[in-house]
Amino acid sequence: MIDPFTVLFGDPIGTPSLPKSARDIYGGDWVPLDPSERPYIFSNFVMSRDGRISFNEPGQSGGGEVSGFNAHDRWVMALLRSRADAVLVGDNTLRTSPEHRWTAEYIYPEDLPFFEAVRANDGRTGHPTQIFLSLEGDLDPRSEALKRPDLAVIVATTSRGAERARKTAATGPFTVLALGDEAVDLPKLVRVLRREHGIGNLLLEGGPRVYGGFIAADLVDDEFLTLSPVVIGGGELTARPGLIEGQAFTPERHPTSIPLTLRKAGDHLFLHSRFRYPATPDL
Repeated sequence: MIDPFTVLFGDPIGTPSLPKSARDIYGGDWVPLDPSERPYIFSNFVMSRDGRISFNEPGQSGGGEVSGFNAHDRWVMALLRSRADAVLVGDNTLRTSPEHRWTAEYIYPEDLPFFEAVRANDGRTGHPTQIFLSLEGDLDPRSEALKRPDLAVIVATTSRGAERARKTAATGPFTVLALGDEAVDLPKLVRVLRREHGIGNLLLEGGPRVYGGFIAADLVDDEFLTLSPVVIGGGELTARPGLIEGQAFTPERHPTSIPLTLRKAGDHLFLHSRFRYPATPDL
């Protein structure tokens, strides 16, 4: 079993939500919100000390290199996935990580019964639905997520991408949603996921352009961010993305991230914050 986190600050929570075994390790609780018309949307990323989320080197573009494959970071990823009805990533994330499956089992297999118990405590069974956002409907056929009969897949795409997406060979349950002509209508997507697919908790894991789109649409509720001690830097030849790409907010109108809790394990910090948008009243 992993060593407990050290809680540096955090607001007390009333009625417990996590099982006691998870609270003992995490050093507290986490109660998901419950928006009425869409899922509770939360994100998970790891960021370097200088604000980058990828080395963007061939075969080394994921978050594992940024965290140093840190065990506590993997544990938090598994915890978040165990509480998600679905995990959403963009098609580029799928393309650069074809071996990946967005499940607790994949990221922290050494303690699978623990995370299955967390999932059961919330009344969930099986694995989170795998949702891939793709404008062109072009999914990497090498993806392990498409080859598993126990993984349901939803492709959120455009009208032009739907035909290509429907030709994808998938082993498990497979659904294509066409939600726009030139871009995926994200507010409509999350309403459809809640209303027609029963998704109450939606976890976002990448990439930075997908994340930026959700934040620009005022859709992300909570952010779980691992702050790694690694410094990545940047250069002219290799673009090394930050947490949010493709969106430029203004001094007059921008989201604000309000810290809720901060934990520490070794040299890594684990920040849980809540977004406040320009039209949102104070927390």
